[in-house]
Amino acid sequence: MTTTTLAVLVPLLPFLGSVAGLLLGRTAPGYVRPLAVLPTVAAAVLAVVVAVRQGGGRAIDAATQLTPTGSVPIDLALYIDGFAALVAVLVGVVATCVQIYSTGYLRDDPRYPSYAALVSLFTSAMLLVVYSGDLMVLLVGWEIMGICSYFLVGHYWETPEARAASLKAFLVTKLGDVPFLIGLFALATDAGTFRITGVLGAVARGELDHPTVIALLLLAGVAGKSAQFPLHTWLPDAMAGPTPVSALIHAATMVAAGIYFTARLLPVFAASAAAMTVLAVMAAITMVGSGLAALAQDDIKRVLAYSTIGQLGYMAGALAVGDRGSAVFHLLSHGAFKALLFLAAGTVIHAAGTNSLTAMSRMSGLAKRIPDAYWTMTVALLALAAIPPFAGFFSKEAVLVAAEHTALGERTVAPAGAGWTVLVAGLLTAFLTAAYALRLWLRTFRGRGAEASDHGRQPIAMTAVLWVLAIPSLGFGLTVTYLDDWFDGNALTPTVTTAVLGTGLAAAGAVITYAIWRTLAARTPAAAAAAQAPVPHVAHPDADPGLVEAEALRLPHPAQDPADPGRALLGPLHGPAADGFHLDAVYRKAFVRPVLAAASLVRFLDREVVDTYVRAAGTSAKGLGWLVRRAQTGNVQTYLSALLAGSVVLAIVAVALANAAAGA
Repeated sequence: MTTTTLAVLVPLLPFLGSVAGLLLGRTAPGYVRPLAVLPTVAAAVLAVVVAVRQGGGRAIDAATQLTPTGSVPIDLALYIDGFAALVAVLVGVVATCVQIYSTGYLRDDPRYPSYAALVSLFTSAMLLVVYSGDLMVLLVGWEIMGICSYFLVGHYWETPEARAASLKAFLVTKLGDVPFLIGLFALATDAGTFRITGVLGAVARGELDHPTVIALLLLAGVAGKSAQFPLHTWLPDAMAGPTPVSALIHAATMVAAGIYFTARLLPVFAASAAAMTVLAVMAAITMVGSGLAALAQDDIKRVLAYSTIGQLGYMAGALAVGDRGSAVFHLLSHGAFKALLFLAAGTVIHAAGTNSLTAMSRMSGLAKRIPDAYWTMTVALLALAAIPPFAGFFSKEAVLVAAEHTALGERTVAPAGAGWTVLVAGLLTAFLTAAYALRLWLRTFRGRGAEASDHGRQPIAMTAVLWVLAIPSLGFGLTVTYLDDWFDGNALTPTVTTAVLGTGLAAAGAVITYAIWRTLAARTPAAAAAAQAPVPHVAHPDADPGLVEAEALRLPHPAQDPADPGRALLGPLHGPAADGFHLDAVYRKAFVRPVLAAASLVRFLDREVVDTYVRAAGTSAKGLGWLVRRAQTGNVQTYLSALLAGSVVLAIVAVALANAAAGA
């Protein structure tokens, strides 16, 4: 079988599994789990085979024209280079782990069939984005992911939090997608094609007439999809969905799509120095702001959500300095350890038996009860904090090295100012990342909250997946010297300067956080006062969203926990950081209120002006009908009298007209 045929099957198999799962979910529920897992496993295996055959060499390029458009043609095209091949493997492996994990995590969920089908469709859409060689076909996968995220984040639609989160995720990403679509059309107009190879060729020949406008329009969509400032606010709220969905969105789909798209079309952005500068500033604000916000969160999943935003900021920063190799390298590394972090957090929730244990201030005694989650999450947090030799160290160092080269003028793809911006923000974020990673570990596994009931050993489907993902989280970075051919031939190895600075700042962040935690714990031996009330028992974390919501209302505010090192580190910034620096409030005042006011005006005009004319027209017709109805008495004598009177009137009028004509 040819490589092209295998590549076509990679996104097709999860799609067919999704359709079959939806059709058989009610009539044959026994087939739901095999239809969820087996097509995804097959797609992952085929993605590996395609990657091996591609081998980081010449790109696989094949296309067939769809229906003629009469202008710019649209092709069903494949374009698989080293980047695409490796990212597809990441998507397939993470999606497989999520599907297997979900069979245990959501085993009692009555809506599991639709959930599994949507996860498969989500996976298929992302694989379509990765392999597509045509921008319009890529857009199809891009938008399918948007609607899948809406349904999956709102899986527990009984709770107002899930409904609001799904709607927010959909609307905020669509806010970026509108200019993104305009940018795609403008790009195709300038380049004369939607084919990615054709677009890149046009850029190389200098045929783009409006590179800055196009790049900025596309960046709006990237910011929405990949949760970059200022369109990042939907991602923390999306934690209202099932934890495996969070792992999929944060590690391999949705948020990865914007970064991957920018990497694929990086020459388009590099054609505008202004766009590269905007991207660098956006990445810097995202990195630092998300790190500060993560230090102030009490919910373990929201910490990880802000962590994802910050790590995506690193990838955007690498792209802002013109190095897509380091961006995709960090994308792959981050996908492994972030999926592990979320799935381990799901195991914590599952072991506790209640979603109220997502609050770290309530956690206690978990290290001994769930050793699989304890050890694997420790590995993932070390990778997140970029501690050598874990995967995150090598990929984050690759980003810092690229920023250093640009800042020093050794790389001229982007302005030197963009390099300094990314480098300084990246180093500061390294400090913050280590601080909130250790804070999460201490408060989750060394906390003194109210211990929940022990719900026994976790399903093997969940624990086995954690150890599978722990392998690349630990060892993927060690492959850095073998990946040059896959990443444009650019070396991704660390340099002494950035390694010492980055690791030193990370170590400083961890040491300071630990020292503060020990000091606070010694001063407040009753630090568990914020969680004195016993944690209520729930049979399964996702079985009854009503109970989950009720429990969440009884949680203490994070500010009430006296043993929180994040509060001491942030000082007066803690309150704003905990609330995401009030960006949602700014959006409510700047956008929501004006829209609601405009809607009220339209409603007033519709009811009081338009409806008034409509009612008047109806009333006039009704009055005329009443007059006509009054004349229809059914009495023959009345009709004859009216006929006679009418005849007399007509005769008089005729005589008068005749006399007038004779006199004239």
